[in-house]
Amino acid sequence: QVQLVESGGGLVQAGGSLRLSCAASGRIFRSNVMGWHRQAPGKQRELVASMTSGGTTNYADSVKGRFTISRDNAKNTVYLQMNSLKPEDTAVYYCNFQNSFTRQSSWGQGTQVTVSS
Repeated sequence: QVQLVESGGGLVQAGGSLRLSCAASGRIFRSNVMGWHRQAPGKQRELVASMTSGGTTNYADSVKGRFTISRDNAKNTVYLQMNSLKPEDTAVYYCNFQNSFTRQSSWGQGTQVTVSS
């Protein structure tokens, strides 16, 4: 079982920046994928960005060029730097950890990001 603790959400004006962090603990398999998903009211949860333990990244088209995912494998922590934020980025952001071998997935509790226009 993997536990995830997120931090860094909040309220920001359009054009501003926020940085999310997510620390994983527990039974962490070395080969894994950590990432961020988001869910806006009335919408399905969607992938924002992910990064494998080997460094391969994947971004949603809507955030390419604005968001950057990074991770510190020694600390089992993933970050999401969000720049040029838009009101449509408003959502609850969830950290996700997936064991690359078993495909078992764990979720954080979510952190609210609100972008005002």
